[in-house]
Amino acid sequence: MIRINLAPARRRRRGVGITLTLPSFNLGLLFGVLYVLAVVGLGAYWWSLSAEEATLADEVSRKSREIASLKVTIGQGNKIKDQAAELRKRVDVIEKLTRDQSKPILLADAFADVIPRDLWITRLEERNSVLRIGGAAFSTTAVSDFMSNLRSSGRFKDVDIVVSRRDLARPSLPVTFEVTCRFEG
Repeated sequence: MIRINLAPARRRRRGVGITLTLPSFNLGLLFGVLYVLAVVGLGAYWWSLSAEEATLADEVSRKSREIASLKVTIGQGNKIKDQAAELRKRVDVIEKLTRDQSKPILLADAFADVIPRDLWITRLEERNSVLRIGGAAFSTTAVSDFMSNLRSSGRFKDVDIVVSRRDLARPSLPVTFEVTCRFEG
């Protein structure tokens, strides 16, 4: 067999005797290493995402518990505000009662001075600063004396009789009456 070499002969370069040659390269090995690196990279990325998910889930549950405790605190705050408003109302009522407390005492004191002996007060109402006094007496003179005593005391103004009647069905014949006036203590 005869061989014929048609390739040109190699020439030697002059100078340094270093020659560069490309190494033989296995592409299967390269793709295998790239595949392993991709799987390891995706696994690491998945692990970091699941760790972040667990951290965020813990934070959400902690914040939910904090919100629940804050709702309880807010509810207690609203309850305290309601109680404070109720206490303010009570204090206002007490202040009003203590401020107006002297008026009934003065009224009772003024009444003690003007009621004749043979006259009884059975009803005493106050509406819009107008007193309505109801009672009974043995005579119309006692009712007249009562009205003149109210006028002359100086503490009662606009004294007027509304009703005066004698009950004929009773044996002692009492006179029932109703008088209106304003008390200025």
